[in-house]
Amino acid sequence: MTQNKMTASLLWQLKRITTLGISKDKKYIVYKVSTPSVEENKQEIKNYFIPINGGNPTEIEDPNTILINKKLSPDGKYLLSHQEVKLENVLGKDFYPELEKADVQIYDSLNYRHWDSWNEGKFNHVFYKEDKDDAPQKDIMENELFDCPQKPFGGDEDYIWSPDSKNILYVSKKKTGTQYALSTNTNIFQYELQTAKTTNLTEENAGYDVAPQFSATGILAWLQMKRDGYEADKNDIIVLFQGLKINLTAHWDGTVDSFIWSEDSQKIYFIAPIDGTKQLFEVYFPELTKMLPQVQQITDGYFDITNLTGFNNTKIIVSREDTNHAAEIFSYDLVENIWQQLTHINTEIYQSLALSKTEKRYVTTTDGKKMLVWLIFPPNFDVSKKYPTLLYCQGGPQSALTQFYSYRWNFQLMAANDYIIVAPNRRGMPGHGVEWNEQISKDWGGQVMNDYLSAIDDVAQESYVDANRLGCIGASFGGYSVFYLAGIHQNRFKTFIAHDGVFNTQSMYGTTEEIFFSNWDFGGPYWEKDNTAAQKAYNEFNPINRVENWNTPLLVIQGGKDFRVPTGQAQEAFQAAQLRGIKSRLLYFPEENHWVLQPQNAQIWQREFFKWLKETL
Repeated sequence: MTQNKMTASLLWQLKRITTLGISKDKKYIVYKVSTPSVEENKQEIKNYFIPINGGNPTEIEDPNTILINKKLSPDGKYLLSHQEVKLENVLGKDFYPELEKADVQIYDSLNYRHWDSWNEGKFNHVFYKEDKDDAPQKDIMENELFDCPQKPFGGDEDYIWSPDSKNILYVSKKKTGTQYALSTNTNIFQYELQTAKTTNLTEENAGYDVAPQFSATGILAWLQMKRDGYEADKNDIIVLFQGLKINLTAHWDGTVDSFIWSEDSQKIYFIAPIDGTKQLFEVYFPELTKMLPQVQQITDGYFDITNLTGFNNTKIIVSREDTNHAAEIFSYDLVENIWQQLTHINTEIYQSLALSKTEKRYVTTTDGKKMLVWLIFPPNFDVSKKYPTLLYCQGGPQSALTQFYSYRWNFQLMAANDYIIVAPNRRGMPGHGVEWNEQISKDWGGQVMNDYLSAIDDVAQESYVDANRLGCIGASFGGYSVFYLAGIHQNRFKTFIAHDGVFNTQSMYGTTEEIFFSNWDFGGPYWEKDNTAAQKAYNEFNPINRVENWNTPLLVIQGGKDFRVPTGQAQEAFQAAQLRGIKSRLLYFPEENHWVLQPQNAQIWQREFFKWLKETL
């Protein structure tokens, strides 16, 4: 029996794969591999291609030499690009150029900072030019105080050519300042090269419109959420055909992650969370096939599909991962229903490891619902032993808890340290119907907390669980959950770990940068005294109002550049614990945001995480 187990240092030796596309001749899959270097504190990146049916990888210096250039117009005449342009005075020296050494920022509205960056008056704009070295560039958003690609995570997928090369389609939220911070209303705009006219293609929709994509026959599809301010709304696939906008997933009780057109333009394949995993689905395009737009699940299993790359005849090329394996590239035969693993960047490491076992469990909640709970067991699990057990609280709050492979909240590593992990798909999780997903909004301290306790109480009855050694861990909303449960757990848990968690809903509202999120999930601002939902969020569901019940060790972790859940949340929680005389520790990363991205910081995160558990559990 293999005895090696995953370790924190080994976790950060794993290679990470990103698919770049299929080559022009459709013979190869092109991808990049990033390998963390703890010594250099950076990622080392190399590019490769492999035969589309599998085989040995070949390193390539510039993958663009064999990939289709999506920035080149279909007629070969023009090139697309994007770059930042300075349009707004923000810095002190912008207003007072004679004081060039001044270090000051001046703002008249919100959106003065976003995610992990301060607004310096620069905006992402889309440019095009003739495909000649000395050709001048044309800014299609000239003088507009808006972004494309969208900040902070948008890329060149936010702007595309129309098949006839006459138009550029791009995604933008054309709001500024405080209105930008209050809204999720991105739209898809069409810029006509000949007239320089811009048309809003999705003006009637109030929420997100993103990810425009044309089929091989020139039919436009995109992803859409209906409600402004609700970032976790049901995500649907919309098709524009003969002037009509058709919602292909309107009657399906789920939400779409990403999609790709079939090569014959008759279907759309998409990824969506379902029952604690992320699987491949298909929906027919009814105007071409004369069929109803019925959604069908294509794959099933204890894994997540995380990327859709393209096709190889009857096979679709995807990325796939599970709690024991980081992502690799696979093909799935849509006719034969057969998987084939095409890359093996970490196979040698995994073959030397004893892997953890993952098990599905269904727990009855306090309101009589059936809730999926993932259990992850240590390698070489012995049912006759008793194991310390961790309740994992997922963030989001509306992000799917699936078979994901994280380099921070890594269940494989936790299990390798002889902990059982209990990971409930509590209220607010996509993949169990829209109603289940939406029940968490404006109810952060309500049914979801009962769901957590139902899960841990059910599993704690097992003979292999040491009910006297239970811990509770989580980040973001999961961190909020930790702070809240610390005040209501009635001595169930012996230790808590909260990373970038919301501790004080009122000060969170006053300092977070995406106000739309707090308005939707809290119900509004704290000063609306007649707003029942808001007052519940800032009083009954505010963890600060339960600190008097805290009696359990607490590790608080925080990133200094986290503007979503700002530093003050961790400071308040740590200060409360210290002044209450509770064993507590603050782990502060000045240069990290809502995540931990630097290899050496990540090593310390893991070491302190397990050090704390060893001390307190």
